[in-house]
Amino acid sequence: MAITFDEQSRSIKLDAGTSSYVLQILPKGQVVHRYWGAAVSDFDLSALLESNSGESLGLDGENTLDENPDHMLAEYPGGGAGDFRVPAVTALAADGSSAVDLRYVSHEIQQGKPALAGLPAVYLNNDDEAETLAITLEDKYCGLRTVLYYTVFAGLNVITRHTVLSNVGVGARHDVPLQLNYAMSSCVEFSSSNYKMLGLYGAWARERQVEWLPLRHGTQSLQSRRGYSSHQMNPFTVLATPSADEVQGEVYGFNLVYSGSFLIEAEVDQKDTTRVVMGINPYDFAWKLEPGETFTTPEAVLVYSNAGMGEMSRTYHRLYTKNLCRGAWRDKRRPILINNWEATYFKFNADKLVNLAEQAASAGIEMLVMDDGWFGKRDGDNSGLGDWFVNEEKLGCSLAELVERVDDAGLKFGIWFEPEMVNPDSDLFRAHPDWALSIPSRPKTLGRHQLALDMSRKEVRDYLVERLTDILNSADISYVKWDCNRYLSEAFSATLPAERGREIWHRYMLGFYDVLERITSAFPKVLFESCASGGGRFDPAMLYYMPQTWTSDNTDAIDRLKIQYGTSFAYPIRTIGAHVSATPNHQTGRNAPFMTRGAVALQGTFGYELDLAKLDESEFDQIEDQIDLYQEYQKLIFGGDFYRLISPFEDSTQAAWMYVSPDKKSALVQVVMQHISGNHAPRRIRLQGLEPQSLYKIEELGVTLHGDSLMNLGFIIPESWGDHQSVCLTIKRKG
Repeated sequence: MAITFDEQSRSIKLDAGTSSYVLQILPKGQVVHRYWGAAVSDFDLSALLESNSGESLGLDGENTLDENPDHMLAEYPGGGAGDFRVPAVTALAADGSSAVDLRYVSHEIQQGKPALAGLPAVYLNNDDEAETLAITLEDKYCGLRTVLYYTVFAGLNVITRHTVLSNVGVGARHDVPLQLNYAMSSCVEFSSSNYKMLGLYGAWARERQVEWLPLRHGTQSLQSRRGYSSHQMNPFTVLATPSADEVQGEVYGFNLVYSGSFLIEAEVDQKDTTRVVMGINPYDFAWKLEPGETFTTPEAVLVYSNAGMGEMSRTYHRLYTKNLCRGAWRDKRRPILINNWEATYFKFNADKLVNLAEQAASAGIEMLVMDDGWFGKRDGDNSGLGDWFVNEEKLGCSLAELVERVDDAGLKFGIWFEPEMVNPDSDLFRAHPDWALSIPSRPKTLGRHQLALDMSRKEVRDYLVERLTDILNSADISYVKWDCNRYLSEAFSATLPAERGREIWHRYMLGFYDVLERITSAFPKVLFESCASGGGRFDPAMLYYMPQTWTSDNTDAIDRLKIQYGTSFAYPIRTIGAHVSATPNHQTGRNAPFMTRGAVALQGTFGYELDLAKLDESEFDQIEDQIDLYQEYQKLIFGGDFYRLISPFEDSTQAAWMYVSPDKKSALVQVVMQHISGNHAPRRIRLQGLEPQSLYKIEELGVTLHGDSLMNLGFIIPESWGDHQSVCLTIKRKG
């Protein structure tokens, strides 16, 4: 049993992999957190925890220190009832009060995992993979019932959490509404504050940069208020012991399966305890619960590791590969594609695309993707968005004819959409200006000359599904790049009553997920890739619908070292969209060797983003070599364990990573030089993930050593190269 209830201590222990999570029900119904970490045998851990001392606050004059709400390590704390720290839930009652104090009602342990209504979530391939604990809590004074769900993956150090909140009325009255203002997915308490906290911050073309900060007294938050998970901050964090690194130390990972505005907040209180809450950002959020109505929070994925950051990441990778990504493409090799964007931008027609396809076919590329500019009146980014009708005059033929010509050249065909947005200069906006999110009495804020459509409206969703369905049915389309190029502002829906106006942020997401579910279900053979100005919506929720995400609009190989390194903390390599692009690079102007551009793109789905006609003969020949390498090692890269060896954030000279097959028989090591200086000391690299007592041969160096020597001592990196050069080393186990 992964979940066990001990009647004597009224404790519940969740055993996930080699870790345990323990909570306890106090005599007066408070549910408190006791432990999360490496596996323990005992249920009642209260004797090992330090008693609260000092000021106390109890109910009705009862000052039991263990029940002091401002010191209690609560599983799901409410606000306004004596706990002054960041809450997990607050609600406004019909009488205007806002105190919430949840008490235990019952619990249930069940095999399997429940679905989340209208929301993406981790799923099970069979019910034996996990057990779920459902704890029902209630505040009888305001009528809020809360069910906390914990799903425990017996084979992994993973617990997923979400919460279902409902309005059950007060006493004999079942006709009073309730308004949620805070509705977090999870709360986790730590009895110490001796941790460092990870943030993956960034900007457009500079996503998921790694930043560690020690916890301090007060609150530290990672959040987005942009309507999307955003380039600026990813819905992921880590709490780690101060000395933790890739291979050692305790690490606690938190990831939210949500694509909208989020909040991750850590608060260190006066007792040096730490509370971490994660969920929908309460900024400008409210949700009205009529009697009998429920609200489901997005899912939080919690991962524990006592073997450092690397093992935590590999746990997320295993879970997301098999229990988050879905569909026909989940386990398949991804096609090697070329996207025409950086080759042509908006200036293309069918003949140019077919010429690019013919050149690509001769190099061994398998798919052509037609990017922005094929529909409506669309020769730039200031018009046509929303008019999802093929511009046959611009192409010079129908879409079906173009696809047939590309197919004759030997390539599959992919297409770009940006369904959620609309240009004011479009037929759609002129016909339905109220379909865009905007406040009638205010000027409209444009982003990239566009507005966001109101995805909370059924007629908008139905229009988009109809138009995209017609286009995808009109030709043999194998791939869709789904883009999104602005955040939400003036988030106001003409169809919501005033008292529900602040629901629009989440209703937008629910509507968006509805469209994704309908489209991806209708076209199960199509490979969908998520894009939001590059990596502005790289989150677990998008991977539920689309098994890969365009990681960044920045295709510069050296910048991509950091972007892809940060992304790999939670997200599998097979989900990272990465392409070889031209030099000078279109985002940075940097010149990087063609071989290095290929090496970095190999750390992902692998493809091309350039004009093949502008390559010299040697570069064109290298495409064949890169494709051969991808074909040979794709199964290892997508199916092996990923190890970060040298961080580009910590070492200004180089970056290195490796893949190890599940059976430990083969490995691939890649090293990229960021900057080299004269007369520098030799650089040594220590490998990871090998069998200590087995012999391994590094093919390129002609060296054969045991795994423990390669991991503990390492070897000198070949140095006959300069800035931005790369080396790829193949390793085979002997015998």
